[in-house]
Amino acid sequence: MGKDIFLTNSLDNKKNKFIPKNEKSVGMYVCGPTVYDDPHIGNARPLVVFDILFKILKKKYGSSSVNYIRNITDIDDKIIKASNDQKISIKDLTLKITENFHDDCKYLKCEEPTKEPKATDNINQMVDMISDLENQGYAYSNNNHVYFEVNKFEDYGKLSNKKLDELIAGSRVEVSEFKKNPEDFVLWKPSTADEPSWESPWGKGRPGWHLECSAMSKRYLGDEFDIHGGGRDLIFPHHENEIAQSRCANGTKSFANYWVHNGFITLSNEKMAKSQGNILKIKDFKTKYNGQVLRLALITSHYRQGLDWNDKLISECEKILTKWYSAYIVVKEKIIVPDDILSPLYDDLNTPGYIANLHSLYSKASSGTDEDKNIFVQACNFIGLLTDTKEEWMSYKKNSINISEDEIRSKIEERNKARSDKNYELADKIRQDLLDKGILIEDKDDTTSWKLK
Repeated sequence: MGKDIFLTNSLDNKKNKFIPKNEKSVGMYVCGPTVYDDPHIGNARPLVVFDILFKILKKKYGSSSVNYIRNITDIDDKIIKASNDQKISIKDLTLKITENFHDDCKYLKCEEPTKEPKATDNINQMVDMISDLENQGYAYSNNNHVYFEVNKFEDYGKLSNKKLDELIAGSRVEVSEFKKNPEDFVLWKPSTADEPSWESPWGKGRPGWHLECSAMSKRYLGDEFDIHGGGRDLIFPHHENEIAQSRCANGTKSFANYWVHNGFITLSNEKMAKSQGNILKIKDFKTKYNGQVLRLALITSHYRQGLDWNDKLISECEKILTKWYSAYIVVKEKIIVPDDILSPLYDDLNTPGYIANLHSLYSKASSGTDEDKNIFVQACNFIGLLTDTKEEWMSYKKNSINISEDEIRSKIEERNKARSDKNYELADKIRQDLLDKGILIEDKDDTTSWKLK
């Protein structure tokens, strides 16, 4: 069966050997987007991280044995607000943002998950789960709202590793006169006449966000499954609430056996937030960079650590890929990438260690045989890199250069004149200006040529 997989489990913050409930049916649920706005670079990190985990799980257990479920939240207060603000119907808004999200996934070279359920297609399952919680005494209704009573679940806070009063003090808890306790969270809420609503035993309304993921994971993976993933920001309250309501509704001692969380992204060492005005959307990069550049940048740091996003990081990753593409060949003979090369990925998705392996393989491929190049390209392909042809890569680079060929030739003529006039300062400045625009010029045998750097 090959190498063992090790994952750091947020439940105990220890790196543990991954042992699935059933090797023939490995289940992974990852929280997907709430489709009220286009995804930003912080959203891109879990997309790439769990795409790589999906690949490793399939390598270990076989493609048909891994079920990767990533949901679409298409009903939520944020969606209603965005719909009102933009004066666009909720249906049109969610369809547009979902389509943009899928485009971003393709741009980042992410595979499609096994299934991608939408919250609005699973309302019946949500109503059933809330009814189960109410019947078992874990939930109560008041004025068409239904709340989960947190103090009825003794393990609450175990994932966050904090006591309840610490959790409440450290977060913004929704205030409501209909709650028994401040920490209780909503499972169902009434809708106004102009808001989306569904029939339920508690009147027309809609589900709470936390409940949506519990119902969808249960439908597609069962009461208990292997891996639940998402960003670290979801640990509390979202994932903590998922555990509480799922274990109580299902009558189980566990929900997901392994909790995997990726770290935050900062922008030039500042927290990324709308209030800061420094949100970078994935689509902002599409005209200038091939998606592989972003993908490589997102895995340069271990997934559990923070990652600082800055121009230098992007530039370095583009240079690395340009260098690697010099050893690119079209793969004719498919190989299985050996486990010794993949070894860092089995060890808690150590992508920096895998990138180091790729650098070593490149060194061998750049001066080696086609077989060496074949192994290198397919090792890159495994992690979602060098997936375009060399021509496609260069075409993308060329389109991203903000200068025309006529301008380049004109600059070269201007530089040649400066050199003949012995105005070397001007000649150097022109060379540097071109270099800053991604153009490298070379002088050989009284002829000056240029290429993309």
